[in-house]
Amino acid sequence: MEPRGRGAAPGGVSVSAVLPAGGSGERLGGATPKQFCAVQGRPLVSYAVRAMERISWISDIVVVVSPENIETMKTIIEKYGHKRVTVVEGGITRHRSIFNGLKVFAENEFSSHLLQKPEVVIIHDAVRPFVEEDIVSKVVMAAKEHGAAGAIRPLVSTVIASAADGCLDHSLERARYRASEMPQAFLFDIIYEAYQQCTDYDLDYGTECLHLALKYCKTNAKLVEGTADLWKVTYKRDLYAAESIIKDNLSQQVCVITNVKETLAQVGFLLPESLKSQIKVEAISVSLSKNDSCLQNIISGQCYNFVCVNDKRWAIQETQELVDVLEKSNIPLLYPVVLILVHLDIPENNSFSIGMEDLTTIKKFARETKKKNILVYGLLIQYKDPLLLQETVNSAAAVIMALIKDRNPELIGQLLVA
Repeated sequence: MEPRGRGAAPGGVSVSAVLPAGGSGERLGGATPKQFCAVQGRPLVSYAVRAMERISWISDIVVVVSPENIETMKTIIEKYGHKRVTVVEGGITRHRSIFNGLKVFAENEFSSHLLQKPEVVIIHDAVRPFVEEDIVSKVVMAAKEHGAAGAIRPLVSTVIASAADGCLDHSLERARYRASEMPQAFLFDIIYEAYQQCTDYDLDYGTECLHLALKYCKTNAKLVEGTADLWKVTYKRDLYAAESIIKDNLSQQVCVITNVKETLAQVGFLLPESLKSQIKVEAISVSLSKNDSCLQNIISGQCYNFVCVNDKRWAIQETQELVDVLEKSNIPLLYPVVLILVHLDIPENNSFSIGMEDLTTIKKFARETKKKNILVYGLLIQYKDPLLLQETVNSAAAVIMALIKDRNPELIGQLLVA
């Protein structure tokens, strides 16, 4: 079992998290609740779990789902290798679900495995996938001092109230008000006591946890200015926005791998230089090897894009070694990895030709690696005229960036020409 709470929590307190994920997603439309909708091939809830999971000082992550989705959530945990996660059956409303999530720390009869009660508990929506450790740390520290804390954001639009006849009654002074966001954090005993005292009306119709702490425990929450990426996926357009953000985050770094042959040296230099104006580049000149420490370090640094330049006939065997290394690293579990096989059509290779056998080999290899969440594309650089080499390399760099940014699974196995 993975060690729990390995890092130092803010203020030295023990911390756990509860993620309500029991919503039906009515506003999103469609049969699938939004927390289980796929973004880049991975359920949205998995991103929120991962955001908490990568914070080492969070001891336990409780995900609360509706009864019919318990097995689905357990499958997601197993498929994506999530750790420190407990799945709990939710209630018929948001507050009842959160209350169920808190009970696994305090009531033996509610859970067959009672989790250790934390000093501070984080509550965060499972459909807010982009929360960072910095804001989580801030609300935990504020909760330790004040008993409760929550992230806020400025209002974008003015809030107005309508009269009974549908006409404007009054508007609020926007500068005085804020939008309540997640994450929120509480001293566990305070928020648990608040839920124990809750009326059925609050449990059924309320949505704001900070209000419960104030109403039932006289705990006035500290409000912490949050970042713009704390927004909640509510409508279908939000899924597209989330996918765009994730693609952009995955397009920050590329590793260009060449072997040490002289014929590749010039392209191996020019291609990374051309890419550097658009993306961070790690360039290495090695034969692909499972034991290459430089490559291992790049993979460990969460690089999701690789370009392999070779003058062999597609070098499938060597590329398979890289696929094996990536698979063992578990990197493709979280996000799709882009792997671009660049072949040089050099002047000395007069017999070079593209045959159906080559195309079939590439497509078959790409189909197999797609099952491992690795997207393989082919790119041919025609190195015929040395005077036009820079222009050709620039064209190749543009194709590479388009593949990395789009990450289109429908194009795998295709041979593109620069």
